[in-house]
Amino acid sequence: MNLTLMIKLLPTTEQHQSLLETMERFNAACNVIAEAAFAEHTANKVRLQKLVYSRIREEFGSSAQMKVRAIAKTCEAYKRDKSIKPTFKPHGAIVCDQRLLLWKGLERVSILTLGRRILVPIVFGEYQAARLNRIRGQADLIYRDGVFYLAVVVDVPEPPQGAPNGILGVDLGIKNIATGSDGEVFSGGHVNGLRHRHAKLRQCLQSKGTKSAKRLLKNLVEKNLASLRM
Repeated sequence: MNLTLMIKLLPTTEQHQSLLETMERFNAACNVIAEAAFAEHTANKVRLQKLVYSRIREEFGSSAQMKVRAIAKTCEAYKRDKSIKPTFKPHGAIVCDQRLLLWKGLERVSILTLGRRILVPIVFGEYQAARLNRIRGQADLIYRDGVFYLAVVVDVPEPPQGAPNGILGVDLGIKNIATGSDGEVFSGGHVNGLRHRHAKLRQCLQSKGTKSAKRLLKNLVEKNLASLRM
């Protein structure tokens, strides 16, 4: 079973700015790649790399692997709906593989930014700490409300299936709401009484037809619907 954990980063002011600039440059490159993908009607990574690699290297710099990840992100977005050109917000997530992000124990991560690597402290709770050794695949660098996070997928074992102690048959009805195969009966008298009272009240309000009656009728219907959703 796969779960997604959110790991909070604690960068310095300088590191925060470096991560932000990297993210903005990455997504700007994705928008340029998206133009080529839409114009050529292709989501093929190899073909797009030949078309745009030189341009994004000149305009955006960054590492070769960062360009590869930008092309991959754009292709995935374009595949979802080829009738429109995908657009990417400046602070959209960066998918980090092992060449872009390295775990340094349970205290820091090494992230490749524009031109250099930075070591950023991380913080997490006991729940995340117990599962970090089960991280699988890539991590998403996410920027939310001024804070950077790493969204990682962990593989955890399926919870054991409980063995039933027996089987209970249930017969549903109107007079009796339910009758179990063990002989226990759940009477519908109270429920039916409420149904009859509500039906009579609705009939009375409908016959009046005044604004206040209509308002009460509307409130009654909304309450009944709310009780059904619970």
